[in-house]
Amino acid sequence: MGLRTVKQYKEGLRDGRQVWILGEKVNDVTTHPMLKVGVETAALDYEMAENPKYRDLAVAQHPETGEPISRHYYLPKTAEDLLKRHELIVTATRLGDGVIPFTKDVAGDCLNAIWVTSQVMGKEEYIERITEYYEHVRKKDLSIACGMTDVKGDRSQHPSSPEQTHPDFYVRVVDKNDEGIIVRGAKMHITASAYSDEILVLPCRAMREGDRDYAVCFAVPANAKGLKHICHPLRYQQSPLEFPVDVPIRMHTESLLVFDDVFIPWERVFLCGEWQYAGTIAYNFSFFHRHTASCYRIALTELQLGMAQAIAEYNGIDQISHVREKITNMIIYLEMLKSLAKASCSDPVIYGGIAVPNPVISNISKYHFAENYHNFVKWVQDLCGGILVTAPTYLDYQNPELRGYIDKYLGGKKGIPTEHRLRMLQLIRIWMASDIGGGIEVLALHGEGSLQAQRMIIYGEYQKQLQEYKERAKRVAGIK
Repeated sequence: MGLRTVKQYKEGLRDGRQVWILGEKVNDVTTHPMLKVGVETAALDYEMAENPKYRDLAVAQHPETGEPISRHYYLPKTAEDLLKRHELIVTATRLGDGVIPFTKDVAGDCLNAIWVTSQVMGKEEYIERITEYYEHVRKKDLSIACGMTDVKGDRSQHPSSPEQTHPDFYVRVVDKNDEGIIVRGAKMHITASAYSDEILVLPCRAMREGDRDYAVCFAVPANAKGLKHICHPLRYQQSPLEFPVDVPIRMHTESLLVFDDVFIPWERVFLCGEWQYAGTIAYNFSFFHRHTASCYRIALTELQLGMAQAIAEYNGIDQISHVREKITNMIIYLEMLKSLAKASCSDPVIYGGIAVPNPVISNISKYHFAENYHNFVKWVQDLCGGILVTAPTYLDYQNPELRGYIDKYLGGKKGIPTEHRLRMLQLIRIWMASDIGGGIEVLALHGEGSLQAQRMIIYGEYQKQLQEYKERAKRVAGIK
C-alpha cells in the first residue's frame, strides 16, 4: 500500500484508452496539447501529497494498518473527518486557481455513496465487493471519474419506456454470465474521465420495476474494451490576443462516455437489478457531491471577489456607495456559502456507519450558490463597464504606434498602470464574459444536479421537522 507520485499517476494513463477530441483519436492524454492541461490539473492532488506543506492535509492513516492513504479515501466517521476533507478540497481548489483537481474529490463522493447504499441494502456480497474495491483504490492510489448522468433521450419517459427512440439512452445490462455482465449505453458530462484510472458508474435517478436492467452500478478501468471517451474541447493555451501570464492554465474536459457492450466482472458490480435502490444510491451521492461542489465554489468565489475589488479600485469607483453595496452583496454571497458548507460538516448525519454532510444544509448550500451566481456575475460585469468586452488586444498594445494612445486613453485611477487595468479586465473577461464564463454559469445551474433536484431533497429530507413544527403550531393554536 502506498501513495503514487505525479510521475506514476501520469504513467498509469498511458494504457491504450480510446479517447477522441476534435474528431481525432488521442494516443497519449499526458502529451496531447489540450488534454495535458486536464492531466496537470488533476495531478494537483498527487502534488499535495508529495509536498510537505500539504501532506498532513492530503494524507490520512489507513484505519486498520496505519499506512498512508489519500484523505479522499478515508471513510469519514466524525464531523472532524468531514471538516478535514472540506479543508482539503478548498485548499486544492485554491492551488488550482479556482479549478478543483477533481479525480479524487469526486471519487470519494462515489465510493462513500456506494458504501452507504450497500450497508442500507444489507446484501453481503455488495458489502464485501465495495470493501474490497475501496481497499484496491487505496492501495493503488487511483484517480476515478464519476459516470453519473445518462443521456436520457426523452426526459418525460422512464428508461425502459417503449416511447423512447431506442433502449440505450440509459446505461443498461444487456447480458449476464457466470463471469460478469455486459453493459451498453452512454453517460455524458463526465468530467476528467479521459485522464482518470477508472470510472465509477452510478444510476442517476430512481427506477421502476420495469427499469431493473438500468439499475446498475459498477467500476470499470478507463481503458476497458468497448469504452470510448469523446471529449469536449477546453482552454489549453493563451491566445496571442491576450496579455501573457505565467500562471499555468487549469481546466478540465467533459466527455460523452460510450459503453459499446463493455464487460464488467462480478467483483466490480455493486448494484444489478435492485431497482428499489437506484434512487437511494443517486441520493447518497448527491449528499456528498453537493458538499464537494460548495467547497470548490468557495475558492472560485474568493478569486472572483478579488477580481471585483481590484477592478473597482482600478476604475476609481471603490468608494462609491452603490459599488460598495455590490461588493458587500458579494461578500454576503461568499460568507454564506462558507458558513453553509462548514455547517453541513459540523452537523452530519450517520448513514451506513459513516458521517455524511447534513443533506438539508449541503443542498441549501449548493442551491444558494447556483441560484445566486448569475447575480454575482452581473455585479462584477457592472463594475467593469463595457470595456470588459471592447478593450484592445495584447497585439494592439504591443504595436509601438498604438501603445501610447492605449496607455493614455484607457488608463483608470491615477497611479494604476493602464496595463494592470487591462490585465484585470482580461482575467474577468475569461471567467465571466467568454465561452468559459458562460460555461461556468451553466455549470453552476446544472453541475451536481439542477436547482429542482436540490429543492426536492431539501423538502424530502425536511419532513420530520415539518411534522414537529406543525404539531407545535397546533398546540399553540389550541388544536388537540
